[in-house]
Amino acid sequence: MVTDLYLIRHGQSVANVSPVVGGMRGDAGLTDLGRQQAGRLEERLRAEQFRADVLYTSTLPRALETSEFVARALDLPAVGDDGLQELRPGEADGLSLADWRAAYPPVGTGPIEDPFEPFSPGGESWATFIPRAGAALARLLTHHEGERVVAVTHGGVVEASFYLALGLGATGVRTTFAPANTSITHWQHQHTPTGHRAWTLIRFNDARHLT
Repeated sequence: MVTDLYLIRHGQSVANVSPVVGGMRGDAGLTDLGRQQAGRLEERLRAEQFRADVLYTSTLPRALETSEFVARALDLPAVGDDGLQELRPGEADGLSLADWRAAYPPVGTGPIEDPFEPFSPGGESWATFIPRAGAALARLLTHHEGERVVAVTHGGVVEASFYLALGLGATGVRTTFAPANTSITHWQHQHTPTGHRAWTLIRFNDARHLT
């Protein structure tokens, strides 16, 4: 059975433009532009008569606010899932990016970031975030096999979907995909007759509703 997984990045957030480290403490939700973006997404989903079986959302405020627009368009309740959160920053949550870097300078001095270095004390590293986010996505696929699943989430989780689909570890050079706010990334997933997982990327970073 084919499972359709649609990953929607949240609209522009206050943390995006401040710029502030936007964990649970630093996330002040969407900007006015972010709400306009989410509204355009809602209009598009309605116009396309988009249908899904289930809607999930990260529990960070910027994703929850975006999910309200998506939920109206799909006529579905948004189910909160902590596993769909962006990388958890730890003690730096709420600091400006400049203050974060001043307070927690990188340990390594080489050109490649240490994937095991946490964002700040108590936070996740890239090497712990990728398997956590990947496990959350895999859980959705397992629980909703053969269905159309929508998840409102974050750029990092969209990136994690590529690591999951391609079977990549998080300990090499980090690859950034930089999906646009409110963009849609659509994967299809199924088990092959030999028991392997087959992934097909249908579209990435589809934000034509903003143009």
